[in-house]
Amino acid sequence: MLQRIVIIGAGQAAAQAVATLRAEGYAGAIAMVGDEPYAPYQRPPLSKAYLMGTLERARLFLKPDSFYRESDCELILGVAVRAIDRKARSVLLSDGRTLPYSMLLLATGTRVRRIKCPGAVLAGIHYLRSIEDVDGLNAVFQKGKRLAVVGGGYIGLEVAAVAVKHGLDVTVFEAMDRVMARAVSKPVSDFFEQAHRAAGVKLLLNTGVDAFEGAGQLKSVKAGANHFPADIALVGIGVVPNVELAKEAGLACEDGIVVDQNCATADPAIFAAGDCTWHVGREGIPLRLESVQNAIDQAKHAAYAMAGKPKTYSEVPWFWSDQYDLKLQIAGLARADDQIVVRGDPTSRKFAAFHLRDGAVAAVEAVNAPSEYLVGRKLIAAGSHVAPEHLADLSVPMKSFA
Repeated sequence: MLQRIVIIGAGQAAAQAVATLRAEGYAGAIAMVGDEPYAPYQRPPLSKAYLMGTLERARLFLKPDSFYRESDCELILGVAVRAIDRKARSVLLSDGRTLPYSMLLLATGTRVRRIKCPGAVLAGIHYLRSIEDVDGLNAVFQKGKRLAVVGGGYIGLEVAAVAVKHGLDVTVFEAMDRVMARAVSKPVSDFFEQAHRAAGVKLLLNTGVDAFEGAGQLKSVKAGANHFPADIALVGIGVVPNVELAKEAGLACEDGIVVDQNCATADPAIFAAGDCTWHVGREGIPLRLESVQNAIDQAKHAAYAMAGKPKTYSEVPWFWSDQYDLKLQIAGLARADDQIVVRGDPTSRKFAAFHLRDGAVAAVEAVNAPSEYLVGRKLIAAGSHVAPEHLADLSVPMKSFA
């Protein structure tokens, strides 16, 4: 009887799944199919160190080539999966081959959300998701060029920080009333807004982009009645989960492929992990997470289940962003009605915003504050109650709360 696990996708979750499967004693065949011509690599550094030029390409890759050989994992790269045949337990590849499986892991990730407005296909408009995207952006990152960044989220602001260091003239267009509004609290958002303005970035809040203008090549950005000259644009308006294969195969999908706490779909032979999944989080609320931590942990739990050693997934989510000399580290999931306690002085460029919910620590956002972040993660995992006045008091050591 065939024993082969096929992994669709070649990212963080895929690499982790291979490592965990072998560590847990799975002895069958493994094949990984990825539509990029590369073995799994890190995406977070793309908009940071790799774009900045401080991280060479070779260091992006999650594992050396020898890892896949030693793990007896067949890499099928530069090839897409066209369809899943659940009845036959096989996948159809874009090169015409059919690949049978005994179990299937969907680690299909996400793709960039494309902007829809006049001029969106002009030369000079870039997105950032892959190595090729960054290489293309780097080719035009030249001192004095005018860069329009559409979207004031993580990607947009990370690129803005790198660009202004390179000497570009940077303008960020953000449709909401503050930067990173969907990801961080107002105190943290306000701090980063001030940091970017101080670095020379022009931030236009409550400002959406209506059109890109130019005759074949980008020349300006239209926002309302105003026209802003631009040589390059970077669009960072979020991502879309790659659920089409799962949906066409009849698997349940919401804003992601629906999985349980073992990362299993309704089909007992099919699992899913990473940014493409829709699952019930540790607070009992269905959600989709875009984070390295979630990709790694879900891949581990999918592998545990596929190896016959299931464990319930209930990890504390965490995220990070590097902008200038600022490291933002977040643990937990915040809500709009949380009580926010700020520890430290933002003007010192070192502080943390703790989110309390019914007296318990529910999330922490730490800027250049590793102790607050690490202890905060433990408090969240334990559901610890902490007095707000003690949390805000810098004379009380963070380690005392743990």
